[in-house]
Amino acid sequence: MPDIEIKNIVKLFAVLLLSEKEHYGYEIMKEVERRTGKKASPGQVYPFLKQLKKYGYVETKGRAERDKQAYYLTPEGRKFVTRLTNKFGDMFEIAIKPKLTVCAHCNCEIYKGGYKEKIGGRYLTFCCENCAKGYRAMNAK
Repeated sequence: MPDIEIKNIVKLFAVLLLSEKEHYGYEIMKEVERRTGKKASPGQVYPFLKQLKKYGYVETKGRAERDKQAYYLTPEGRKFVTRLTNKFGDMFEIAIKPKLTVCAHCNCEIYKGGYKEKIGGRYLTFCCENCAKGYRAMNAK
């Protein structure tokens, strides 16, 4: 059976949320909205969860009435998420790469923030204060 096609952010985010822990459908809708700013409707989430269940990627526990069921990934569902993240990994890397900064001392990549300090008349970015201290010590000689 071929994998389910993920064609929108709500579906992608729903399955990624399930990879973190089990969720109720309502929780998925609220968390998608909180993290992405995009409102997820029951018409988007519940049919998708039903499709995931049909494929054997999720199971449920709890009461069936009024959507009071917790959804969780099966081992096959975890494999599906791995295939998804591998598939989209390159795309995410392309999107994130321009936003990375390299620490002036240890060369680790920094996505957000970092520690900035003026050394030798120019501002440098470090991952932390300890790297700035190490850089200063190394260049003081």
